Amino acid sequence: MSTNTMSSYIPPEQSLIEYPSAFPIKVMGAHVDGFVDAIVSVALQFDPGFDPETVEKRPSKGGNYLGVTITVTATSREQLDELYRTLTTHPMVKIVL
Repeated sequence: MSTNTMSSYIPPEQSLIEYPSAFPIKVMGAHVDGFVDAIVSVALQFDPGFDPETVEKRPSKGGNYLGVTITVTATSREQLDELYRTLTTHPMVKIVL
């Protein structure tokens, strides 16, 4: 393992997440056409069994932004790390929690 990999490696017995598990992720972006579809597309890349019908949507008070909660089946720390990386670098995404 490289130094970067070693420094972020958490042994499974020390993880606070038990795999597999349902893992909610909140994503915020501009309230525009295609935002929810883009987030669903990313979710499906990492969880082929993801059900788009489970997406929760909350518009901001002014209606300019949309908060979306997706719940994916987390199978590993690596999967979640890569999912977060993909979401945070998506051009339509402002914040991922």
